[in-house]
Amino acid sequence: MVIAKFNLTYFLISNEVWPEGPDPISSLSLNYVLDMMIGEVYVITFVTAIKVTLDFLEKQKRVADLEKTQLETELLFLKAQVSPHFFFNTLNNIHSLALEKSEKTPKIIMRLSELMRYLLYETKSQRQSLSNEICCIQNYLDLEKIRHDDSLEINMSISGDIQDKEIAPILLLTFVENAFKHGVNKNIGVRKIEIDFAVKEDFLYFTITNPLPTIINNENTFEHSSGIGLENVKKRLTLGYQKNDYKLTINNENKFSVHLQIKVT
Repeated sequence: MVIAKFNLTYFLISNEVWPEGPDPISSLSLNYVLDMMIGEVYVITFVTAIKVTLDFLEKQKRVADLEKTQLETELLFLKAQVSPHFFFNTLNNIHSLALEKSEKTPKIIMRLSELMRYLLYETKSQRQSLSNEICCIQNYLDLEKIRHDDSLEINMSISGDIQDKEIAPILLLTFVENAFKHGVNKNIGVRKIEIDFAVKEDFLYFTITNPLPTIINNENTFEHSSGIGLENVKKRLTLGYQKNDYKLTINNENKFSVHLQIKVT
């Protein structure tokens, strides 16, 4: 580049190649070469910095788009994770009650309709109001009570101000569905589930406890089957929240319990 610049200047502009230097020159000198190389390094460094910055911004955009796509995909997966058998069994119960002309039928149909509407239409955004999420869980619990009659005992408590709080949709419902799938459906006799919502300042303290399954082939089968949904939730928490915005603790000693502390502002 230095040689090309020298020759172009010498043959096309002037025989005095370096008028701004200490002395005009008509042939290459060490001082001229060093001065020109330093100047070219400045230019190359500046252009390289711009290119590196543009590449970095483009990479960050691709990463952000990928994370968004992955989060949306996992949300769709979680929607599908609400067991189809639950809906089929509920419809069979509604059919039986309709044949008996039970007064509960309209109420049950309304609960099922509200739950399906929430899952299909109100979970597209990254955040949903905490009150709507709890309402969805309540509809789910009401339908499960119909399936299990008096053999199921559910204690749910809510404390603190849940208004104007937001949370990732279906996040909590996954824990509830998991409790029924492995703590209720795989046990006999009276089964008890305890759910607690406690809002303190900007955080929700969510706890759900269910009995360990007794109808299992082996311990590894339970751990594998129950871990799929929970691992998916962990990924959603990692992608959708900052590290200091949540804390998830899972305990399976004597009872299976999930404790989630999560920011809801």
